[in-house]
Amino acid sequence: METVVGKVLMLGNNVDTDQIYPGRYLSLVDPKEIATHCLEDVDKNIAKTFRDGDIIVAGKNFGCGSSREHAPIALKNMGVSLIIAESFARIFYRNSLNIGLPLMICKKMTKSLNNDDYISVNLKKGELLITSTG
Repeated sequence: METVVGKVLMLGNNVDTDQIYPGRYLSLVDPKEIATHCLEDVDKNIAKTFRDGDIIVAGKNFGCGSSREHAPIALKNMGVSLIIAESFARIFYRNSLNIGLPLMICKKMTKSLNNDDYISVNLKKGELLITSTG
C-alpha cells in the first residue's frame, strides 16, 4: 500500500489508550469484536459509522496511557488505514508498527484538516493532498 485515500476523523490531543479501547473490554479476544468498541468513550457511534480505509488525524501524544496492545488492534480492525498525528506515545507507536498500522507524524498539517475532508497520502513519498473538503 503506497497511497492511502480516505475521509478524515479529527481527534484532539492526548487521546489515551483507554479512550481508544476502554479497559472494561479487555477480556475480549476476537479482533472484529474488539473493533466494535473502538473510540466509544469519545463517541459511541464512531465504530458504527467509520468506513474501512478512513484516516484518523489527531494532535499531540496520540496513544498515551497504558501499553495495552488492544488500542492499535481495535483501530486497525475498525478499518483505520492511517493515523496522522503531531506526535505519538512511544509504546503506542511501537505496538502500531508491530501490527502493520501505518502512522505519520505531521506537525503542521493537522491544523489544515477538518472532519470529513478527503485526503490522499503517498506513504512512500510522505506527501499529503487534500482532495475535497467536508
